[in-house]
Amino acid sequence: MRNDTSFARLVSLACHDVRTPLATVHGFAKTLTRSVELQPPADRYVEMIEAASAQMAELLDELSLVARIESGRYDPGLRETDTLTLARGAAERLGDDRVKVTGEGSTITTDVEGVDRGVSALVQAALRHGGLDEVDVVVRGAVIEVSPITDSSSAVVLGLELRDLGAAVAVKLIDFLGGTVEVDDGTLTIAFA
Repeated sequence: MRNDTSFARLVSLACHDVRTPLATVHGFAKTLTRSVELQPPADRYVEMIEAASAQMAELLDELSLVARIESGRYDPGLRETDTLTLARGAAERLGDDRVKVTGEGSTITTDVEGVDRGVSALVQAALRHGGLDEVDVVVRGAVIEVSPITDSSSAVVLGLELRDLGAAVAVKLIDFLGGTVEVDDGTLTIAFA
């Protein structure tokens, strides 16, 4: 058996190795926030370090996931969830004032954690790259529709133009799990198998 030295494997290894020092930074920032009464502006700086290290951990999770998919080493832990719950999770993360959710969901079996992050990433990409203040998310059973999708954001949201890691990983994940992500007539359609 040969050693796996593929790029995807190296990315996966790097993500693993970076997690330990990142956890140290995040842990000490949390400790300082909870145990020491810091004066301005130091209190704000520590909060920024804590938030940035949490964001970096999420980015590492995304990179690790796509590396495992690309190298054929991804083995999803499948569980049941409801598509309306996924849509509401995106609204909760991004703000109910920015993401309006309507419709009725259905139960799907999927990698709940990964797909939950993925749906949020796709909605966030629609907002960010479309220059939008608000999007509508309509849930129709095993399908989630996001609109409007602007002409300028369509390729980014579909992962065809690599400017948004979260959206690109979400598309790969949903495709791997047997679903589809498409844009037609200004609407992003996320369909689950």
